[in-house]
Amino acid sequence: MSTSTSTMAGKKGLKTGALGLMSSTVIGLSSTAPAYSLAAALGFIVLGGEALVGFQAPGIIILAFIPMFFISIAYKELNRVEPDCGTVFTWSARAFGSRTGWMGGWALIAADIIVMANLAQIAGSYSFTFVGGIVGNPDIVALSSDVVWSTVAGLIWIVLMTWISYRGIEISARLQYWLLAIELVVLIAFAVVALGRVYSGNGVDGSTLPELSWFNPFTLDFSTAIAPAVLTALFIYWGWDTAVAVNEETSNPSKTPGRAAILSTLLLVVTYLLVTVGAVAFAGVGETGIGLGNPENADDIFAAIGPALFGDSVLGQIMMLLLAASILTSAAACTQTTILPTARGALSMASFKALPNSFATIHPKFLTPTWSTWGMGIASAGFYLVFTLISPNLLIALIGALGLLIAVYYGLTGFAAAWFFRKTLTRSARNFFMRGLIPLAGGVSMAVVFAYGLQQFLLPDWLVDADGNNVTIFGLGAVGVVGLMSIAVGVVLMIWWNIVNSEFFKGKTLERRAHTAD
Repeated sequence: MSTSTSTMAGKKGLKTGALGLMSSTVIGLSSTAPAYSLAAALGFIVLGGEALVGFQAPGIIILAFIPMFFISIAYKELNRVEPDCGTVFTWSARAFGSRTGWMGGWALIAADIIVMANLAQIAGSYSFTFVGGIVGNPDIVALSSDVVWSTVAGLIWIVLMTWISYRGIEISARLQYWLLAIELVVLIAFAVVALGRVYSGNGVDGSTLPELSWFNPFTLDFSTAIAPAVLTALFIYWGWDTAVAVNEETSNPSKTPGRAAILSTLLLVVTYLLVTVGAVAFAGVGETGIGLGNPENADDIFAAIGPALFGDSVLGQIMMLLLAASILTSAAACTQTTILPTARGALSMASFKALPNSFATIHPKFLTPTWSTWGMGIASAGFYLVFTLISPNLLIALIGALGLLIAVYYGLTGFAAAWFFRKTLTRSARNFFMRGLIPLAGGVSMAVVFAYGLQQFLLPDWLVDADGNNVTIFGLGAVGVVGLMSIAVGVVLMIWWNIVNSEFFKGKTLERRAHTAD
C-alpha cells in the first residue's frame, strides 16, 4: 500500500473522509428503495389486516414513521460516542454483552441477505419490462414474468452491484446520486399529476379530494387494521441505517452519519406522504378496478394506476417507461446499498474476533472489505437461487420474515442506547430524552411489533398463494417460520464460533461497559 493511500485508511483500513452529509443521506435514502417500497407495499397498507385501512393510509404512514424516527435518534446518539461500522453489533455488545451483540449483528446480516432475494427478483423482472418497453418488443416484456429469465437477470444485478461496492465507496456514492435522482423525480411527477387531475376534476371513478381526516388513523381498530398496516409500513422505511454503517468512511464519523440518518427518515416521510395522498386521491380505495382496496393491485400499485393516470398517448407511454425505470433503479440501488452495511457489519465483527479473520480483509487500493463484500454477494445469490428453486411463493414470505428481523435489530439498538447511556441520563434534560426515553420508546415499539407480527405470521392462513392455497412450513405460516429459522441459524452459528474461537465471547476484544464521559 502506498503512503498516500495508507494515510486515508481508518482503524479498520476503510477509506476515511470519502463521504459528506449529502453523500451519506443519499446512501440512506437509496437503501430504503422508495419507488420499489411504495409499489410493493402501499396496496397492502391500504388493505390493512382483517379491516380495510382505506383513506387513512396517510395516517398509517405517519404512525409508522414515529418509532423509526425514535430509533434514528438512538443511532445518532450511539454513533456520536461509538462511531463503529458494526453499529448494532458493537453497541449491543457494549450494552448487554458479547452474545447479545453477536445476535444483533446476525439479525442485520440475515435481514440484508433475505431482502436481497426480493430486490434481485424485482430488478431482474423490471429489466425486461423496461428494455422491452424501450425497443417496443412485447416478447422481451413477457420475459419479466418468466421465472428462469428473471432469476438470471436478478443474479446478474447482484454480481454487478457487488462489484461496484467492491471497487470503492466513492464510486458507490456517485452511482447512488443518479439512481436516487431518477426515483425521486418520477415519484414526485406521479404525485403531482395524480393530485393535479383530482383537483382539476379530471380524475376517474373513485377519485376523491384529500381530507384532513386521512391523516388520523386512530378511528380504525388497532388489532384488525392499524397493527397489520403499521407492520407493513415499517418495511418501507427500513434501510436508512446504511448511512450510519458507512460512518468510518465519512468526513466527520461522530456527527455526519447520525445527522444523515435523521435527515433520511424526514425526507422519506415527506416523499411517502406525497405519493400516498396522490395515489389514494386519484385511484380511491375501491375493491375493484384500479382502487387500492383491490387485492389484485396490492403487489404493484404503480402498474395498476399508471395506465389510467398517464393514458395511452406518447407522453403517457413515456411516463410509464419512466415509472418502470424508477422501480428498476430503485431495486438496483437498494441491491447495492444493502451490500454496503452487511459487508461493513461483517468487517467489524471479524475485527473484534466475532467472525473469521478473512472477513476483516481490506483491499489495499480500493480500501473496501474484500471477502465481506464478495461473501455478501455470494450468500445473497445462493439464498435467492435456492428459494426460487424451492418455490417462488416463498419469496413473498421473505418480506414478512424480514420485518421480524428488522424489529429485532432496530429494537435492540433502542434498548442498547437507553442502557449504554444509563449513567448519564440524569445529567441533563437532553440526555434524559435523547439518550433515554426516546430510544427506549423506539425499542418498546419494535418489541410490540415483533410480538404481534410473529403471532400473526405463524397463522396457517396468513399467506395465500395465487391458487388460494395456504403457504405453510411444518403446518405453520411460512412467514413466521422463515423468520424464526433465520434467528435459529444465527444461534447455531454463534455456538459454533464460540467453540472455534471464544476470545470475543469472553469479552477480551469488545468489553461490556456503560458510557460515562458526558
